[in-house]
Amino acid sequence: MNVFSRVMDIVNSNINSLLDKAEDPEKMIRLMIKEMEDTIIESKTACAAKMAEEKRIIKKADELKSSINRWESRAVLAISNGKDDLAKEALIEKKNCIKDLNKKENELVNIGEYIKESKDDINKLEEKLKATKAKHKAIQERAKHVEEERKAQEALHNADKYSFDDINEKIDRMASMNDLNKDTAEETLEQKFAKMEGMNDIEKELDELKKKLER
Repeated sequence: MNVFSRVMDIVNSNINSLLDKAEDPEKMIRLMIKEMEDTIIESKTACAAKMAEEKRIIKKADELKSSINRWESRAVLAISNGKDDLAKEALIEKKNCIKDLNKKENELVNIGEYIKESKDDINKLEEKLKATKAKHKAIQERAKHVEEERKAQEALHNADKYSFDDINEKIDRMASMNDLNKDTAEETLEQKFAKMEGMNDIEKELDELKKKLER
């Protein structure tokens, strides 16, 4: 599917307007770029062919100019030798060469205008292509930015989810540790009192032994 029907459609096109109407702007702009590149290649090929033709015409025109001078010299030579009939034939050939030269010069004018217009169109196409590629790059960067934002939001969502789970887990661990510390504290306190009570019994027994010895 071609987006443009001719060169000037590309040159005069409003890229933003075309993209606004497109269902898939990124796909549309890629088609535009491809068509522009193909059109530039075709235009350059056609222009190069005309430039080669122009060179051939110039060469032929130069040959005709030489022929005109040669037939004129022959006419002079024939007259100087009293050969008026030959002089007339030489002048006829000269006239034919002038006629052919006029055609070639007209062709050169037309082909020169074509080449000039083609070069102008190619320059405009290349400028349009450059602008379109810049637009394409902007679209790609915007799409990349949107995708990065989407991934960032997704990562943030997951991070929040994991953080919430982590917090709950930490709370559970802290609660269990508190319970464990509480149990350990109670056992240690019990042990301390048991030890104190045991020491008191020993002290009492020691005092009783001392009293018996004193008797």
